[in-house]
Amino acid sequence: MSKATRTGTQSPAQHAADSHDLIRVHGARENNLKDVSIEIPKRRLTVFTGVSGSGKSSLVFDTIAAESQRLINETYSAFVQGFMPTPARPEADVLDGLTTVISVDQQRMGGDPRSTVGTATDANAMLRILFSRLGEPHIGPPSAYSFNTASVRASGAITVERGAKKAVKATFSRTGGMCTGCEGRGTVSDIDLTQLYDDSKSLAEGAFTIPGWKSDSFFTVRVYAESGLLDPHKPIRKFTKKEMQDFLYHEPTKVKVEGVNLTYEGLIPKIQKSFLSKDKEAMQPHIRAFVERAVTFTTCPDCDGTRLSEGARSSKINKVSIADACAMEIRDLAAWVRDVDEPSVTPLLTALQHTLDSFVEIGLGYLSLDRPSGTLSGGEAQRVKMIRHLGSSLTDVTYVFDEPTTGLHPHDIQRMNDLLLRLRDKGNTVLVVEHKPEVIAIADHVVDLGPGAGTAGGTVCFEGTVEGLRAGDTITGRHLDDRATLKENVRKPTGRLPVRGATAHNLQGVDVDIPLGVLAVVTGVAGSGKSSLVHGSLCQQSGAAGAGVVSVDQGAIRGSRRSNPATYTGLLDPIRKAFAKANGVKPALFSANSEGACPTCNGAGVIYTDLAMMAGVATTCEDCEGKRYQPSVLEYHLGGRDISEVLAMSVTEAGEFFADGEAATPAAHRILTRLADVGLGYLSLGQPLTTLSGGERQRLKLATHMAEKGGVYVLDEPTAGLHLADVEQLLGLLDRLVDSGKSVIVVEHHQAVMAHADWIIDLGPGAGHDGGRIVFEGTPADLVAARSTLTGEHLAAYVGA
Repeated sequence: MSKATRTGTQSPAQHAADSHDLIRVHGARENNLKDVSIEIPKRRLTVFTGVSGSGKSSLVFDTIAAESQRLINETYSAFVQGFMPTPARPEADVLDGLTTVISVDQQRMGGDPRSTVGTATDANAMLRILFSRLGEPHIGPPSAYSFNTASVRASGAITVERGAKKAVKATFSRTGGMCTGCEGRGTVSDIDLTQLYDDSKSLAEGAFTIPGWKSDSFFTVRVYAESGLLDPHKPIRKFTKKEMQDFLYHEPTKVKVEGVNLTYEGLIPKIQKSFLSKDKEAMQPHIRAFVERAVTFTTCPDCDGTRLSEGARSSKINKVSIADACAMEIRDLAAWVRDVDEPSVTPLLTALQHTLDSFVEIGLGYLSLDRPSGTLSGGEAQRVKMIRHLGSSLTDVTYVFDEPTTGLHPHDIQRMNDLLLRLRDKGNTVLVVEHKPEVIAIADHVVDLGPGAGTAGGTVCFEGTVEGLRAGDTITGRHLDDRATLKENVRKPTGRLPVRGATAHNLQGVDVDIPLGVLAVVTGVAGSGKSSLVHGSLCQQSGAAGAGVVSVDQGAIRGSRRSNPATYTGLLDPIRKAFAKANGVKPALFSANSEGACPTCNGAGVIYTDLAMMAGVATTCEDCEGKRYQPSVLEYHLGGRDISEVLAMSVTEAGEFFADGEAATPAAHRILTRLADVGLGYLSLGQPLTTLSGGERQRLKLATHMAEKGGVYVLDEPTAGLHLADVEQLLGLLDRLVDSGKSVIVVEHHQAVMAHADWIIDLGPGAGHDGGRIVFEGTPADLVAARSTLTGEHLAAYVGA
């Protein structure tokens, strides 16, 4: 092997190509950014920090990453661009020195029931090819092992248009791996008819108990009552067998109701189409509660939850079927693949081995490929997205991460740091939005935004080294070395919530008594079984016992640009009623989504112009000047303010406005107080939900759930997205909840929350089948003194014990 040798001497002058070592941003104004100008070094690890809502994501994701993606999209032909998203150019004067950006954000992976860890990472695709080549008995091509592919058979005459047209007989078949019983979902639904109607009543008497199905609803209830197929005055329990069949299962058919052509369809298929085909998380709370009440999902008896047909399950390699392989923990599957020795598929085995090893390396070896992707936490989803980049040969790429340590135990954070440094050392630029001191400590460059959140943020408070940040007088710099201390006195439990024989996911018959009336923290390494214990076992058992559990998980808040804190929390209802009462008009006038909407922009405040493959343009509506309401609506006042001025107020300002005087509205004031309690006093009431950061959305969700009547609050990692300075405020909120007589159970990794707890339950000792056991129960002081678990060691180091 020969190597080329360099000749001549190196020129002392710098080559022009080597002068582009900075990403330059000048005059960035996206969201709350205030003419931000910074220079970010390339091929270095830069951490962006600052309080939640200070503008970190606006700068990194909505400005730098968005412009890079837009420029890449412009390299494609106009035809291809027509099929791609067309983001507008970010609000900035100069964006220079950009490289290709790979964004690894915390967006939850699709909640589609057909999406699994295996399908989301291409591991399933490689396994299917492997089984189609080596599986015995051979049942067909890779599609025969896919639970998303149905078997198809067809025969008939086809016309061949070649010369003289000629009809020929043809048959077609495709072997799929989908289980016909559950259509590849793994579960079958059973609808509780008693939740749909009251069979002692007739249709005319309003028998339906389905949300939104009012007795005079033209398209739902009246189509049943006036279809001619059923007697509307006969109680449902007295229907004949044929009437019941028509009522529940009738095929769609056209009927006339008062001269209008409508479609009559059996109740069961109608419910399945209108409710079960939608993502539960996207439903309104009362609709979701109805679905959870009326529908039970059970494991498919035909495939035993594997989603695969009998043929796919019968084909095996070394006595292991593809269903068995997908059910294994990934670290065990990696060992199994290593033992498959077949030279004819060596390239495939190498690629599959690399993917599975990446899972283990990134700390997700405890997952299985058949795990539904919608059940992954935000942190797990982010790490799954990282897998395809770990072995990449690309260099000089900009990797952008959004809080990569979310959901990670302190023990796992070091591993994540190593991965970030490895990506940097390959010659890439790594930009990380992060709050954790452990990650800030490894940065080559730090950008601190603030000083506050929302309108009080959006400026660069500090730019430089970690040592400079620590010495600087910024909120982050002052709190960087904050360490919570262990409680001297812990509260005494007022009762116990027993969990017996918990076996959800990887739990190994766990028996534990969770104390009530105190702040209890459930902790352990990622994948040790914390969420399985709290959400899978505790909430179900206590819910059955009627203990009134309020669960605040990490599910995403969904909402369009028309949704805002006022609509999401229900605050707008009492405000509309107060305006209506003060002015003697209808409440609907004060809704920008109803009668009061500006007719020009339909209440959006802006007019969107679609420019096909170019970026669409949004211009402020000239008629309402972005206020979203008709001019006549803005003539009505409450306490001297119109509805648009009220929606422009911050939570703190609105709290004072609705507290007393002419505008006093107790119902609105209660909601605003809860928003202020969770640290969202700076948010404006009408700010679109789409512009909120992840931490802000979680706290908005917490404020909404605080209104629910419940004795036990279960919180899933409430510190996610919180700045070091905000953690203290969260601890105060948790204390207030406990002191008001509530029981608070927190699933958490943050050492400050552990130190503040009255009682700790530590799961482990490892993840997956190495976890699922209680390794410690007791006070934080006892955990630190014992140092018998990974959590104990890290907590002891944190508090300096």
